[in-house]
Amino acid sequence: MAQKSFEDLVETFEFLDDWEDRYRHVIELGKAFPPLDDALKVPATKVDGCASQVWLHPRIDGQGPEATFDFAGESDAMIVRGLIAILHELYAGLSVSEVGRVDAAAELGRLGLDDHLSSQRSNGLRAMVARIRATAAEAAG
Repeated sequence: MAQKSFEDLVETFEFLDDWEDRYRHVIELGKAFPPLDDALKVPATKVDGCASQVWLHPRIDGQGPEATFDFAGESDAMIVRGLIAILHELYAGLSVSEVGRVDAAAELGRLGLDDHLSSQRSNGLRAMVARIRATAAEAAG
């Protein structure tokens, strides 16, 4: 059920053999990800459970289970910005009902990041996924 853009990302990561190259690619994704407007960096959009500062601002288009899910986000840590960009590839454009059916751990595992993220980063990533799922579930009704 992953988006084509996420599938393209998986292919890119498969091509990058070495962890250092993958890490650099995550940072590049973070640099390319549009910054979040400072006005949206408020307590309501801040994700707790992340070692660095993380904000996710949902953008839901429509009503009910078929509403389209999207979000903007930012972090003060470049690697985390890259992880936000990866989550954006995974979730943006899905209906809010589809968001909850994505097995984020399995999909992200395909990128081979699991073994190389610190436990703090992994916890932060889980916190971001939990926020995305909760936001989508709420929008789905």
